[in-house]
Amino acid sequence: MNPVRMQLLLIGTMAIWGLNISAIKVLTEYMDPLLISAYRMVLATVIINMTLVWSRRPIYLGRISRKHWLRFTLCAVLMVYANQIFFIGGMQGASATNGSLIMALSPLVATGLAALLFREPMSRLRMTGIALGFGGVFLVVLSGANAALTAAGWGEAKVFAGMFIFTAGGLLIQSLAKQFSALVISAMIYTMGTLMLCAHIYLSDVAVNWQTVFPAFWPVVLMIFSGVFATAIGNMIWNRAIAELGASRTTLYQYWVPVFGVGFALILLGEAFTIWHAVGLVCILLGTYLGTRRV
Repeated sequence: MNPVRMQLLLIGTMAIWGLNISAIKVLTEYMDPLLISAYRMVLATVIINMTLVWSRRPIYLGRISRKHWLRFTLCAVLMVYANQIFFIGGMQGASATNGSLIMALSPLVATGLAALLFREPMSRLRMTGIALGFGGVFLVVLSGANAALTAAGWGEAKVFAGMFIFTAGGLLIQSLAKQFSALVISAMIYTMGTLMLCAHIYLSDVAVNWQTVFPAFWPVVLMIFSGVFATAIGNMIWNRAIAELGASRTTLYQYWVPVFGVGFALILLGEAFTIWHAVGLVCILLGTYLGTRRV
């Protein structure tokens, strides 16, 4: 794909992901977090597999090696199953604004994991950037009324955990992209991860009935937007970008998530934006720039 077109698609995806944070915040007021996760992932899996069938790129399961099966499974656990449990559960307590700011740390996490796993050098500039980025998030979270790991504080912690494991899974996708197309990777990961989520709900005490799955018209509309556009289409674009640009370059586009996320939270949810949010946003963006630039 043309690099400019891919860049525009990535920025558009970041806008959708920013809006998706506000949509999920609203959904947690209507539905159980596990049901939200499963609903979104089922929709996403159907769309991704329909796209795979339409593209006429069959998956020959018997030709997938044991090593690649292990990587697919690990990606499904990290990027779908565990990510959804932490992220959706965390958004019950975290505000959409704070959730957006935490998501901005993804490039720093990717840089740190790459340094740890692939032994990339860590300069003083990068270390300063990582300190600024994480400091910005702590500044925002701990400046609120619940300046401790109370119910709200644990919400932000869960959102961070979801972001961390999603980013870790992205590093594995880069290696899978050498053997499989981005569409095949998306289909495998989301099919396996969704089955794990459905099994989790089946074994839990969550009530699954017409009222809990379709609580009202507006939540269903938000769920379709979140599952189809933010999850299915967004992640197919994301995985293709990783395959074409690499995980490090692609992750940089998540700079835009807090910008769109905070903006949508202010406009649609009327959330307060304090001086601490402004300072935290500057620290996160500056820290991410310093922490991910090549020196």
